[in-house]
Amino acid sequence: MTQTTQPGAEVAEAGAEARSRARLLYHLALSPPSRKVRILLKEKNLDFELKIEPVWERRPAFLALNPACEVPVLVEPGGDVVADGSAISEFLEEAYPERSLLGITPQERAETRRLVAWFDVKFAREVTQNLLDEKIMKRFLRLGEPNSAAIRAGSANLHTHLDYIAWLAERRKYLAGDELSLADIAAAAHLSSLDYLGDVPWDRHPGAKEWYARLKSRPSFRPLLADHIPGIPPPKHYADLDF
Repeated sequence: MTQTTQPGAEVAEAGAEARSRARLLYHLALSPPSRKVRILLKEKNLDFELKIEPVWERRPAFLALNPACEVPVLVEPGGDVVADGSAISEFLEEAYPERSLLGITPQERAETRRLVAWFDVKFAREVTQNLLDEKIMKRFLRLGEPNSAAIRAGSANLHTHLDYIAWLAERRKYLAGDELSLADIAAAAHLSSLDYLGDVPWDRHPGAKEWYARLKSRPSFRPLLADHIPGIPPPKHYADLDF
């Protein structure tokens, strides 16, 4: 491949982007980690701008910000760069602690972190990768046709996770306790991406549906409901606060 940029040009371009006065979040609309950070920023009342990053293009300027070439990446107004959804979430909790979404006591924070890991690791592996990645990301990454066996496995696993959400929501106001936390945000980020594809069987899981409806009606959540992927329209209920 012919090199079309001067040495160091991509670093200079990345530096220019990082020095933007506005807080900037590189994201993809259906990326659950990106959605988690978007909701968290809104819940903390932090202004930010969004920039779609087509990671499959491997832009040199973006690679200079995050060599892993994954979203989300947050650039703070002063130019500090934080990559990875989990790292960004922890950074925002520490940098803007006025309203904690991890909890106050050590026990609350431990339970929140346990459930965040449940959704960002276990749910992602058992459900999101088998549905979202197979149906959407393979297309953009040109990795071939979706694996029907993986899709069936993801759909089957989803029922177990929805049952667990309903079980938690029956015993607590929110997933980790009586207050909204990063656990709810992480779970809703994954489910909202799948819901855009029409893959969540809400009517078979009324407890999870009731919990999700409360999350869906929050002002921090509504920008996600306005997302639209060209050529892939969401189902009619996706943006309906009453389903």
